[in-house]
Amino acid sequence: MIDRLIISLRESRPPVDLPREALARLPGGSAGQLFPDPLVPAAVLVGLAHREAGWEVLLTRRTEQLRDHPGQISLPGGRLEAHDEGPRAAALREAREEVGIGPEFIDVVGYLPPHPVVTGFAVSPVVALLRPGFTLQADPAEVAEIFAVPLEHLLDPANFIAGERRVRGITLPVYTCQFGSHLIWGATAHILHSLGEIIHAADQ
Repeated sequence: MIDRLIISLRESRPPVDLPREALARLPGGSAGQLFPDPLVPAAVLVGLAHREAGWEVLLTRRTEQLRDHPGQISLPGGRLEAHDEGPRAAALREAREEVGIGPEFIDVVGYLPPHPVVTGFAVSPVVALLRPGFTLQADPAEVAEIFAVPLEHLLDPANFIAGERRVRGITLPVYTCQFGSHLIWGATAHILHSLGEIIHAADQ
C-alpha cells in the first residue's frame, strides 16, 4: 500500500504558484468572493509512521490560545517564511518546531494537491515517511496534544461524513472524521480524505 502511494506521488512536484493553484480548485467564480485578499502560502507535513499495528498518520491538537484554528485537529505545519525554500522546507521546519521531529527522520515522497483554507491560507500538503527512532516534543505554545490515527481508519470511506458549510455566501463541501474523542474536520479532513483517494486509486 505505501509502496503504491510512493509510486503515485513520485512525479508530484511542489506548486509553482501555490496561491493560484489552490484557488483553481475552488468552484468557478467563487475565488474572489471567498478570498478578497491574497492567500498566504503555507505547508503541512502528512507524516506516516510504521508501528507494529500498521501505518499511522501523525496529527496534533492545537492550543486554545492560537489565533488561527484554536483547539482544532491539525497536521504539523504553518506559513512559509521568507527563508523557506518552498513547501518542503516549511513543512520540515514546522515539524521540528511543533512536534520535535528532526529532518533526518523525514523522507519526503511527494505532494498532495494544494488546498485553500477559509482563514486565508493556501496549503501545500507534503507527504513523508517518518524513519524509526524519532522522538516527539510538543511546542507548548502551539500544540496541546500529539497523537496518531491508523491509516486504515482514514482509508475507510465510512469514517468520512460529507456535508456542506456556508462561507461568505458560498456553499462549500466539508468532511468530518471522528477518531475516538477527536473530531477531524476542515482542511485537515480534506487533506486526509485526498490521501485516501490517492491510495485507493493506486490500488486499482
